[in-house]
Amino acid sequence: MAEGSHIESSCAEVHLKRAGKWKWVACVALVLIVSFGVTCWLRPLSVFQAFSQAEMFYLGAKSAFTDVDGYRVHYYALGPADGPVVVLVHGLGGRANDWQKLAPQMAKAGFRVYLPDLPGYGESEKPANFSYSVSDEARIVTGFFDALGLKQVDLGGWSMGGWIVQLVAAEHPDRIRRLVLFDSAGLYVKPDWDTRLFTPTSVEELDKFDALLMPSPPHLPGFIADDILRTSQQHAWIIRRALDAMLTGRDTTDKLLPALKMPVLVVWGKVDHITPLSEGEAMHRLIPQSQLTVISGCGHLAPNECANQIGPVVVWFLKR
Repeated sequence: MAEGSHIESSCAEVHLKRAGKWKWVACVALVLIVSFGVTCWLRPLSVFQAFSQAEMFYLGAKSAFTDVDGYRVHYYALGPADGPVVVLVHGLGGRANDWQKLAPQMAKAGFRVYLPDLPGYGESEKPANFSYSVSDEARIVTGFFDALGLKQVDLGGWSMGGWIVQLVAAEHPDRIRRLVLFDSAGLYVKPDWDTRLFTPTSVEELDKFDALLMPSPPHLPGFIADDILRTSQQHAWIIRRALDAMLTGRDTTDKLLPALKMPVLVVWGKVDHITPLSEGEAMHRLIPQSQLTVISGCGHLAPNECANQIGPVVVWFLKR
């Protein structure tokens, strides 16, 4: 009986130890879940950006930094290292991750795709002494080519990024094989909407801005809207400096576009309210050798929201 009691006691101790271990694991799990929930509530954009970065890594993108004209510039690279090079430039207030639905389609087609964060955006340096004008950002893009040893590339740009790549193509035509403009700015056209909405200060202004960007904007929960407004105000000085430079009309491309000789694809969301389709049609007329593709039901965010429709067209254009 004594031996049996000893065995039972030992078994009880083992069970207690196991129970204690699982209680500890459960407590740790509970703390992690609560911490994640609090982070999602207080900083939902940080959580979204973390998931976006994780998705880029899952897609095989390499994250790296390089020095361009003394500024630290972040970029992603994906696709075969020996493939034809494509560089894609994001728009005002954007980041390299904005291409995460379109760039993988090019990488899968055999292209080596580079996605830089312009100075002031994403993970790149945000220098106080930089102008953030499209002409200075264009010099950064050319410097990015030099920093990575890219002699000749296919170049694409979205919105303000489209304006930037127009300047690059006009100034360095020998380095650009093909040019792709996505819902691009650049023409001497005064916006018919309030540009201050790019740096919203209230939920009402944020809703108005979303309505300009998307045909059917989703309803944002209050805690997400609050975090967007908080983040917007942190970087508002960069956006305002860039907008002020653009609104001078100093760097507009109306007179540059007819001189472009490389093949050009103009891609536009049919219901774009930021840069209306009329601007895409005007660019198409100014570039005799250009091709215009209009995507029905899509707005200014077409390269992201309508990537499945746009991707095959872009890949065909780059491969032809």
